[in-house]
Amino acid sequence: MSTTPASQATAGAASAAPVGSSGGGSGLHLDGVYRVFPGGVVAVEDVNLHIANGEYVVFLGPSGCGKTTTLRMIGGHDEPSQGTISLDGEILNGVTPAKRPVTTVFQHFALFPHRNVLQNVAFGLKMRGIGKVEREKQARDAIDLVGLGQMANRKPRELSSGQQQRVALSRVLVTRPKAILLDEPFGDLDRLLQLRMRVELRALQRDLGITFIHVTHNQEEALSMADRIVVMDDGRLQQVGTPTDLARHPKNVFVAKFMGDNNTIRGPVVESRDGVVTVQGKLLRGAVRGDLPVGQETAMTIRASAVQVSTSPEAAAVNAGRARLNFAEYLGDSVKLHLDVQGEPFLAKVDEARYAEIRAFEGQDVTVSWNLEDGQLLEL
Repeated sequence: MSTTPASQATAGAASAAPVGSSGGGSGLHLDGVYRVFPGGVVAVEDVNLHIANGEYVVFLGPSGCGKTTTLRMIGGHDEPSQGTISLDGEILNGVTPAKRPVTTVFQHFALFPHRNVLQNVAFGLKMRGIGKVEREKQARDAIDLVGLGQMANRKPRELSSGQQQRVALSRVLVTRPKAILLDEPFGDLDRLLQLRMRVELRALQRDLGITFIHVTHNQEEALSMADRIVVMDDGRLQQVGTPTDLARHPKNVFVAKFMGDNNTIRGPVVESRDGVVTVQGKLLRGAVRGDLPVGQETAMTIRASAVQVSTSPEAAAVNAGRARLNFAEYLGDSVKLHLDVQGEPFLAKVDEARYAEIRAFEGQDVTVSWNLEDGQLLEL
C-alpha cells in the first residue's frame, strides 16, 4: 500500500456524489474510487471498473492488495474516500449496507448458533417486517434452492462446513439482491469440499443470473470460476480480463509472476530486427516477436507449459539453454519441473507419460527451449 497526505482523504470524501443521484448505466460501476485510511495509507487507488449484470467477477491478489477493501466499499461496510460506486444508475455512496441491493457472504458464515436453518434464513426477512407465514415460505424456497430442504430444523452445529456455507448463501438469496459479494467463501473448507463447492456455486450463479463478486487469493479458484478476473496489487488494478487472457497474456511482470507457472526474463533489448527482439536477462537470453529499440529495458514471459525439455545436451539455435533439474513434481495429468539456470528458478511442464524418464535426470542438466510465438513482452 502507498501513502498520501491525510488531507487528501478528507478532500476526496467531499467529492462523492449525493446519495440517490444517478451515475453510470446498467450494472455496477466504480469510477475513480479511492480508499485512504487514517494516517494517509492508500488502500485502494483510482479504481475504474464496470461489472455487467449477471457477470461472475473474481477479485484476485495477495494479502493487503486492496481486494477486500474494494468489496467492503461495494457492500457499504467502508465508504470511498473519493469517487463513486453505482448500481444500475443509482449512486450507492452513503447508503447503508442494509439498504443496498447487494449482500455480502462472509468467510466465517456468521450464522446464529441458537437458531435452526429455517430461522437463520428467515431472519433478514423478519427484520424487514415480512409476516411469519410469508417469510417462512420464502425461506424454505431459498433453502430448497441450495439443496438443504431436509435440514431446515437443524442447528448450525449439526451441519458440515459446506452445509453451513449453503445456509449462509440461502440467507443472502432470500433477500433477492442484485449482486452477491463473497469474501474468501472457501477459506474454511477442505480442498475436496472446495472443489465441489466451486462447481455448485458457479452452477447456482448461472441458474439465478445474479451478479456474483468473489474475493480470493487463490489463482486456481479464480481461473476455474470467473467470467472475468480483476488482478490487484498495492491498491491498484493490474489487469482485468477473462481467465484465458490472464493465463495466456499477462500484461505486466506482476501479473505474470502472480498467476504462477510463468517464467520471466528481464533485461535490455540486445537485438531487434524483422519483428523479433532479443532480451538479455541476467542468466538467460530470450527472443520474442515484437518491435522495441535496442537498449530499452523490458521483460518477457514464457508459460511453463510452453517450455520444451530434452534430456539431450544438443540445444536448438533460438530460445534454448541448459538448466539443472532440481525436482520433478508429479501432478497426475502433468509433471512440473523445478529447474534452475545458474541459480535462477525456471519452470517447465511436460506430459505425465514422461515422468519416469524425467525423474531419472533429477540433479542433472537438461535442455530447455521454446518457440518464438510462446514468448510475450511485458510492461515493467
